[in-house]
Formats: sequence, C-alpha cells, structure tokens
Amino acid sequence: MIGGHLATLAGSAWARTALRYGVTALAILLFLLALRRSGERAGRLAERLEAMEEANAGQRRMLDAAARRPRDCDELAERLRDGQF
Repeated sequence: MIGGHLATLAGSAWARTALRYGVTALAILLFLLALRRSGERAGRLAERLEAMEEANAGQRRMLDAAARRPRDCDELAERLRDGQF
C-alpha cells in the first residue's frame, strides 16, 4: 500500500517541480563550490608567481653587482683611491 502512495507522490506535479528546483539548487551549489576552489587555486598561483618574481629580482641584483665588481686587487686599489667604492 505504501509503494502505491510513493508512486502517486513521485508522479504529482508539485513533486516534479520540487525535484526540478532541488536539482537546480544542487547544480548551483556545486558550481559555486567549484568556483571557490578555482579562486583559491588562482590565489596560490599568484602568490607563487610573486615569490618567484622577488627571487628573480634579487638574483638579477646579485648578477649586476657581480658584473661591476673589481676584477683584481689592482682595480680594487684604484677604485679605493678614486673613491668609487
């Protein structure tokens, strides 16, 4: 007897409408969760990119300083005499 009532309930118009709204709400919820996850991932990638840019800038400064260093003791002495250091 209960099975007959369930079949009637599932076949009613309001049950189909409720099911349609429920499925739509679930799809929207899943979409929002996926959007949040992709936003978090994008934020982590942006932080990683910023850290890499800072590291590259530091390495570039070190390479520039190494390119300007005195080549030998005589050049060092000459720069010290000229006050370039």
